[in-house]
Amino acid sequence: MSENQLDHINQLIISEFAKTVEMFDLNSSEARLFAILYIEGEPMTLDQMSEALGKSKTSISTGIRSLLELNLVERVWKKGERKDLYRADENLYKKFMNAFIHKWLDAANRQKNSLEEIESILEESTFNEKDSKEEVDELFGRLKKMIAFHQLIQEAFTEIKPKKST
Repeated sequence: MSENQLDHINQLIISEFAKTVEMFDLNSSEARLFAILYIEGEPMTLDQMSEALGKSKTSISTGIRSLLELNLVERVWKKGERKDLYRADENLYKKFMNAFIHKWLDAANRQKNSLEEIESILEESTFNEKDSKEEVDELFGRLKKMIAFHQLIQEAFTEIKPKKST
């Protein structure tokens, strides 16, 4: 197999893996960056990542910062190396599931809290004669169902959240 053919296959793998990673709410640049770090298997500098992706060092730095916040990559130290090095976390399932579930739990909680605030406003509101009691009751009932829906989302994602190792 020629080096050119190997590079082509490597790029295909990175592209396909990045598509999977994108499903966990990473943008395409972050997903490709993670895929390259994972495929490489060794820590890389921002310059190396920039060259591998053909992107600016600033763009790579922004992507790495996002991946660091999600705990999908880590900064590593290597004796004699002055530049920062980064590597992908090898425990893919746990990291991605934790990040994905955390986002869903946060979003469901925020939305549920917002809906509960609206519920309080609705409870405290006085309505004029044009507003029928049936319409208000219907709205209140639907709002209660939306809150219950978000509660079910929270419970479901809490249930499937990977347990911490002891």
